[in-house]
Amino acid sequence: MSERPQARAGSAYLVRPGDDGASPGPGVLVLHSWWGLTAGVKAYCNRLCDEGFAVLAPDLLDGLAPQTAAEAEFELARTDPNATAGLVLSSTVALRSLTDDPSGPIAVIGFSMGASWALWAAIRQPESFRRVVAYYGVQSLAVDELTADVLAHFPEHDDLIGDEELTDFEARLFEARKDPEIWHYPGTRHFFAEEAGDAFDAPAAALAWDRTLAFLRR
Repeated sequence: MSERPQARAGSAYLVRPGDDGASPGPGVLVLHSWWGLTAGVKAYCNRLCDEGFAVLAPDLLDGLAPQTAAEAEFELARTDPNATAGLVLSSTVALRSLTDDPSGPIAVIGFSMGASWALWAAIRQPESFRRVVAYYGVQSLAVDELTADVLAHFPEHDDLIGDEELTDFEARLFEARKDPEIWHYPGTRHFFAEEAGDAFDAPAAALAWDRTLAFLRR
């Protein structure tokens, strides 16, 4: 991601309280995992909208919906990270213009690879984000440049993120005095909050949802 991000047109899922005649609400950008912009992601966006948020979820995989981890890895390797970066930033601009405060910052929620992009975006464009929620995703960039508040949800058993990588990420957040809110969920695995997968853990997902909602409303 060292090159300059190039904006690209892409499809997205948008829901707003204002579409029913109410105020637009504060903005939340949702960045999906390598499974794509699934029905589960859209349902998550709908729940946020029901709570009063304007929500935009860009399709980072151009309509692809991998069915296996091997397929997801293959498709992810084919994507242009520079183009994805541009899509994330252009989606941020679009969502801010649709909220109840177009000049103010928004929140971003990311799942797995989407969490890495969420953290990257908050570092790259700090004026646009006030809160970041990361579901089982880390970022190796300089977190001392991060100004947004951070909430992170991690599983106990993660076969995609190593213990050393996770420990290093958490340590860097605390060393940078970011005072993150970090939760670990016993007995869970990567993707524990995504209903369609075999790692889904309903109690943990519900608890993470409650914590996320409280965090967004601060």
